[in-house]
Amino acid sequence: MRAITVPEPGGPDALVWAEVPDPEPGPGEVLVEVRASAVNRADLLQRQGLYPPPPGAPAYLGLECSGVVGAVGPGVTGWEVGQEVCALLSGGGYAERVAVPAGQLLPVPAGVDLVDAAALPEVACTVWSNVVRLAGLRAGETLLVHGGGSGIGTFAIQFGAALGATVLTTARAGKHDRLRELGATHAIDYREQDFVAEVQRRTDGRGADVILDIMGASYLGRNVAALATGGRLVVIGMQGGRKAELDLGALLTKRATVAATALRSRPPEEKAEIVRGVRDEVWPLVEAGKVRPVVDQRLPMAEAATAHRLVEGDHIGKVLLTTR
Repeated sequence: MRAITVPEPGGPDALVWAEVPDPEPGPGEVLVEVRASAVNRADLLQRQGLYPPPPGAPAYLGLECSGVVGAVGPGVTGWEVGQEVCALLSGGGYAERVAVPAGQLLPVPAGVDLVDAAALPEVACTVWSNVVRLAGLRAGETLLVHGGGSGIGTFAIQFGAALGATVLTTARAGKHDRLRELGATHAIDYREQDFVAEVQRRTDGRGADVILDIMGASYLGRNVAALATGGRLVVIGMQGGRKAELDLGALLTKRATVAATALRSRPPEEKAEIVRGVRDEVWPLVEAGKVRPVVDQRLPMAEAATAHRLVEGDHIGKVLLTTR
């Protein structure tokens, strides 16, 4: 088969579409004939040599895919050859085939195109596990989503709105109209506006009940300032750095919580539990049309370098790589 390889870490041109050995499904695994994968920030880091795959994961990039079941390994039940699926991966999505633990497979939701389904697994699992399972967002609360134009952001906006929350988001001004169409009540231009002041103004001084943050260190203090009493800050990215000073007094005064999570490094049994939650609680919203994949562009897998440049630049939603 062919896959995107990285012979030497570097820029987008380090990505090479090359012949590699075919994977074989082991016990408890399913072989997926890949139709599409999606580009995630973690892929950019892995390409640069900054985010190696966890032990046992395929060496190739790609944290999610969609496709058709090509073979079923020993001990697997509930999946059949020819079934259309999408999958949460630890790696290997930028390829024509990938072996996936059966617990990380999802059926393609009714009404969703097979290729577009590749835009769903990683964002759905990340958002549901953090916004609902960890932070416990409820109807009537306020959710602040940083990076609203990203794949995570566009999904989180829709999902929060579908749960009955008021959704605020930060993004470049040129994306605001689109993000309001997705369900954001108000969009904040993080380059020109103070998001803390805007959150306080839009919530009559209460603050946000839940904040989903991709920035990390550079936003930590301001995020705490933007929280409501009893608020929950969940950090899922470090685009703004790893280390920052935290005012524990401010956190105590607000009786607030700060949590940080990663999805890729979780063991398969934890990923399977998250996937079950997504299938039970998120897929019905997708099939009802309340949440949908947001795709900026589709490109052939061989043009992965162009896709990486798009994600490093200006886009809304997901950039997909297709095998045909």
